[in-house]
Amino acid sequence: MVDREAELKGLMLRGLEGDPVAWRMLLTQLRGALTPYFRRRLSGLEADAEDLVQDCLIAIHAKRATYDRSMAFTAWAYAIARYKLIDHFRRQGRRVDVPMEDAAVLTAEHSVEDGVVRRDLSKVLSILPMRQRRLIEDVRIGGFSLAEAAARNGCTEGAAKVSVHRSMKALSASVISHED
Repeated sequence: MVDREAELKGLMLRGLEGDPVAWRMLLTQLRGALTPYFRRRLSGLEADAEDLVQDCLIAIHAKRATYDRSMAFTAWAYAIARYKLIDHFRRQGRRVDVPMEDAAVLTAEHSVEDGVVRRDLSKVLSILPMRQRRLIEDVRIGGFSLAEAAARNGCTEGAAKVSVHRSMKALSASVISHED
């Protein structure tokens, strides 16, 4: 995984410096990685997967100047892919439900997408005051009950419930305003 990241990041950096061969190699390798990524999430809808690969490669090309050279390249690329997939589902009016049996993916070993999710989650939660952030992390991410989270954070269960509710409302509003 580390070698793959280093290889792709190296191609990206060389491409940003004007090396057309490196850029072409990067896009070719990304095509090979993105195709199964989209196929798995689209239950084999080949045409949609191929369209999303193309959309993603175009977005990577168009947004290449926004890439922060100090960050992992694959996290950046997969964030674009994930947003393209979300946009695709929204356009179709589709809401994806994952059965509880498939929740094992949450405890699976680290993947490239994990870093993207952690970065995005941290960015979204950063708008909250620390106490509210800890309550959200405890209740919504950590699986603690409201009573347990309240005890961990030195407040009453009622105050924790109100705080979590208001925090979720603020986070939802923040995410919606950033999508527009």
